[in-house]
Amino acid sequence: MRYLRKNIEAMAGYTPGEQPGAAERVIKLNTNENPYPPSPHAVQALREVPADRLRRYPDPMANKVRDIVAKMYGVERENVLCGNGSDELLTLVVRAFVGEGEALAYPTPTYSLYPVLAEIQNCRAVEIPTGRRFEMPGEKLMRVKARAMILCNPNAPTGVFTPVETIDRMAGRFKGVVVVDEAYVDFASDNAMGLATKRPNVIVLRTLSKSYSLAGLRFGYAVGAPELIKGLEKVKDSYNVDAVSAEVAAAALSDQDWMRANVEEVCAERARLVPLLTELGFDVTPSEANFILARVPGGDGRLWYEGLKGRGILVRWWNLPRLADKLRISVGTPDENDALLAELKKMAEGLDADEQVEAVMRDLFKQRIRKEPGKGATR
Repeated sequence: MRYLRKNIEAMAGYTPGEQPGAAERVIKLNTNENPYPPSPHAVQALREVPADRLRRYPDPMANKVRDIVAKMYGVERENVLCGNGSDELLTLVVRAFVGEGEALAYPTPTYSLYPVLAEIQNCRAVEIPTGRRFEMPGEKLMRVKARAMILCNPNAPTGVFTPVETIDRMAGRFKGVVVVDEAYVDFASDNAMGLATKRPNVIVLRTLSKSYSLAGLRFGYAVGAPELIKGLEKVKDSYNVDAVSAEVAAAALSDQDWMRANVEEVCAERARLVPLLTELGFDVTPSEANFILARVPGGDGRLWYEGLKGRGILVRWWNLPRLADKLRISVGTPDENDALLAELKKMAEGLDADEQVEAVMRDLFKQRIRKEPGKGATR
């Protein structure tokens, strides 16, 4: 007897980044976590949550945080919805705006959760390939007849940033809802938050997982027109944000200086890594996120991923078209990045040595064939 829905039974589900065991000592550069600690105010807020708060249900709308976010962007409380990470907000978007059999559009490659959400909803995923250097396929996406479009900006796993003017133009021509997933935008040169109030069909999503160093907290928020936010509110869980998360998120959002200082450290390390990786033979895609996507020398991404893992360094690799020859490397601390570069250099030198041996063997084989023409010389 079949108990699951057919589409759920057939789907593979989302594959999270590899998490080391508690006893493992590794350099973890595979899931784009911030290498620096969260604001001391956030940590203090966590310590000071009264035990009585755990006995009672939390504010179902997390209005304390909504008011902070509204003030940050000059909008009203009704323009903001809080969620259990931006992943939950993405789930609500698909649930609220895309019906079974209808279309959800997004460029590829991108965040691998999007197709999973489409499969769960049993809607059609319309995937439009990005350009040669992963640039946004704006014209093609604007012509798609879909209920919603998701644009990760800067995009994951490429780090490529699409100008806000391009997204504005796309939103003006697209008939459905445009969701701008700005999980990494604090590391970028611009953001699309202004479109959330300018365009009635734009929703901007943010998370505290990256720039605020709170990936373990699970907190995000959406900003958009009140009509869109009200629709998302209807399909969310009754108490989707717990009392502890709301208090810590409020403290973190109130300490913009701490977040910005950490972001500057990450961006400085990102800028330092790019030329050093290039010197080692990597082809680096320009990134405005807290990670770097780079084609490995020789093109065998699995070989380099497994080699680094064997040396205690985790990075991300996908056996997918346009990604199998690349690694995605989260930007770590200077010490972590130095360790990464040192191991990559050793691996590059080892591969060079192997290639030299192969070249010698090829030369010897050719010499043997020339001496023994009767044994395959004509082939």
